[in-house]
Amino acid sequence: MKTMAQRILVVDDEQNIRDLATLYLQKEGFNVDEAATGREALTRLQQTPPAMVILDVMMPGMDGFEVCREIRREHDVPILMLTARSDDVDKIVGLELGADDYMTKPFNPREMVARVKAILRRFEGGRKPQNAITVSNLSVDKARREAKVDEEDLRLRTKEFDLLVAFVENPGIALTRDQLLESVWGYEFAGETRTVDVHVQHLRSKINGAGVQIETIRGIGYKLVETPA
Repeated sequence: MKTMAQRILVVDDEQNIRDLATLYLQKEGFNVDEAATGREALTRLQQTPPAMVILDVMMPGMDGFEVCREIRREHDVPILMLTARSDDVDKIVGLELGADDYMTKPFNPREMVARVKAILRRFEGGRKPQNAITVSNLSVDKARREAKVDEEDLRLRTKEFDLLVAFVENPGIALTRDQLLESVWGYEFAGETRTVDVHVQHLRSKINGAGVQIETIRGIGYKLVETPA
């Protein structure tokens, strides 16, 4: 039996953004609904619940933050927020309101599709990603982009943090280098697996003493495991 295509709701007041997102999502086999306003988005959500929402922050009338807040009152559907601002204010607010990820405009549509797929994978089996995750002595707060070992801040670079999030959201699960490239860097880096190896090496040294370690799975990739007490 053929699997039914997942439906994505794209919410943005800019027609060109909706067209771009729709084009690339449909090429990857998704069905797409569109909404130009926050109110329209909430109506469509009630009529045909999507597998995921891509939601712009800056819209006239009801902005993306208010839409996100309303969605979270009744739904656990994953939300990827889009912001035109390069600072962290919109990103932190969105994540604290319940968004699962964010992207800054202008965005690479291939990276958008990669993030959509990564988020949906984490929702399979009814598992909802959390903003605050603890594994052994390691704690990661996605909303504040903070990682700590026994309350001591880790000084992680942007991609090191994103890579750590991929591991703590999938503890004990072997992740291939291609999966990590897709979820952390986006499709434009496809094939450059050395990038993953270098970042894993740096990350290993920084989480030393956290009660976890990143194991190498020969010929496959890596997985995060707790170290024996």
